[in-house]
Amino acid sequence: MGKNFSDFFLSSECMIRMASGWFYLSCLLLGSLGSMCILFTIYWMQYWRGGFAWNGSIYMFNWHPVLMVAGMVVFYGGASLVYRLPQSWVGPRLPWKLLHAALHLIAFILTVVGLVAVFTFHNHGRIANLYSLHSWLGITAVFLFACQWCLGFAVFLLPWASMWLRSLLKPIHVFFGAAILSLSIASVISGINEKLFFSLKNTTRPYNSLPSEAVFANSTGMLVVAFGLLVLYILLASSWKRPEPGILTDRQPLLHDGE
Repeated sequence: MGKNFSDFFLSSECMIRMASGWFYLSCLLLGSLGSMCILFTIYWMQYWRGGFAWNGSIYMFNWHPVLMVAGMVVFYGGASLVYRLPQSWVGPRLPWKLLHAALHLIAFILTVVGLVAVFTFHNHGRIANLYSLHSWLGITAVFLFACQWCLGFAVFLLPWASMWLRSLLKPIHVFFGAAILSLSIASVISGINEKLFFSLKNTTRPYNSLPSEAVFANSTGMLVVAFGLLVLYILLASSWKRPEPGILTDRQPLLHDGE
């Protein structure tokens, strides 16, 4: 029996180490992809669209794609993975809950500033708001994000909620976390497409001739998709989920019965 316990715990330790190694390698790739998503968007707006300003002009609009990619995709995706860190598997959960909430709050603030930029530009130029599929996807993602953050803060961070309520809402919270990221990616991709159609429709090299700007912007979109898919994979990988309390002790009677 002692040998079985020893083999079991050694096997578990090896599995955790292997999972941790692949996790950190994936995080390194994820950090690189996220940085590239933001930097590529900044370069696109700076090099081809004239840079940035905060005066209601088209240059104010250029903040919108940068801040939405940074907030709704990169920071949001990173914040979603806090509980996949192996360090969060042991010890008190409160510091990780605070980090999870704080990173999402930063993502939401960036998102709100990005929305202010686009609405101010539209109102200044007397352009209609919220008429395109891109805007519907985006505003839906932001609305759900706000509801998700408030619900998470009230139920999972504040101490009043019972374990029964938290257990009931946890699967819903996890589902909508992944759904919001998926909506955000769809909104970013449609936004890139929409921006290229509007910007290149009256030029000597239209979008369908695939000028250099279109190639670069499409590549930025592919980076966003790759980042999002990797985040979703890490979220869904069972070996990187925090073990449930008592999962090891639950196996002990089974080993004893096997003796």
